[in-house]
Amino acid sequence: MDEQSWYGVRCVFRHRELGVYEERVTLWTAGSLDEAIDCAEAEAGEYCAALEYTEYTGFAEAFRMDGVPGVGAEVFPLMRESELSPDSYVGKFYATRRERTG
Repeated sequence: MDEQSWYGVRCVFRHRELGVYEERVTLWTAGSLDEAIDCAEAEAGEYCAALEYTEYTGFAEAFRMDGVPGVGAEVFPLMRESELSPDSYVGKFYATRRERTG
């Protein structure tokens, strides 16, 4: 059996009735990236079953964390190459004014 590590797994969901997509990052202990994704996808099925008109898109990414999660721990990073300025980049990918937060 592989040594257990902490993983952050990002899954994407579609809420059909609301017309929105949701990205959820969940934490898991697992022996590998694939095992962590399997755990997250099983939970994704439970999440969708509990919410009407919600479907899992089948997209999952995992990140192995260093050590045990604690205050300020990085749980999931994303790097993307871009020639955009910082304001344009944030406006295109994060602050599109169509987000639902809170």
